[in-house]
Amino acid sequence: MNLLQGKTAIITGATRGIGKGIAEVFAQNGANIAFTYSSSIEAAKKLEKELNDLGVKAKGYQSNAANYDQAQELVKEVLETFGSVDVLVNNAGITKDNLLMRMGEEDFDTVIEVNLKSVFNMTKAVQRTMLKQRKGSIINMSSVVGVKGNAGQANYAASKAGIIGFSKSVALELGSRNIRSNVVAPGFIETEMTAKLDEKVVDGWRNAIPLKRGGTPEDIANACVFLASDLSAYVTGQVLNVDGGMLT
Repeated sequence: MNLLQGKTAIITGATRGIGKGIAEVFAQNGANIAFTYSSSIEAAKKLEKELNDLGVKAKGYQSNAANYDQAQELVKEVLETFGSVDVLVNNAGITKDNLLMRMGEEDFDTVIEVNLKSVFNMTKAVQRTMLKQRKGSIINMSSVVGVKGNAGQANYAASKAGIIGFSKSVALELGSRNIRSNVVAPGFIETEMTAKLDEKVVDGWRNAIPLKRGGTPEDIANACVFLASDLSAYVTGQVLNVDGGMLT
């Protein structure tokens, strides 16, 4: 399948979990990949080699999407190397979970900055290029928690709900230039992070999901391929829940 042949995608936070899954599936579909990472240089080098071995052009950039200037600089460098930006996947994110009564101001601010402000920064950075090209697909990673909330995650839920409002507004602003903006809201996805959790707890979560399993990074990546490709040419401003039926 080469649904993304000839397209260049920027994927933030791609050295593990969902971001890595998206980078791999995009490359398998023929996309050239510029990806960012914060600190894991070894993992970035390994991923860069793996993607290049698939026959696409791929490069990792150590860049913090939560920093406005770094986001601008990143897109400038990507354009110099790749020549265009057709797809932006805003995936970088963190959690600092706590009940509201125990949540410090810094824990709130940091999560908003990394999860939400980064989406603003990166969208601003690619906007001019996509306007010039008169095409582009922006895919923002929210969460079921951004759709329905979750106790102990007020900061995370606020950041992920904010992404939905932001994405819908961008869809309205940029639609006339053939630039699409959509949201993917993953449910319980099994990654390196969830592998450290108690197996009984994880089994309980699986059983509560209609499809009776946790999702994989590939499940999310496949939804992103649809939104990045011309298959979704008439889809914008939407939230796609990829959650095994959790929110049904």
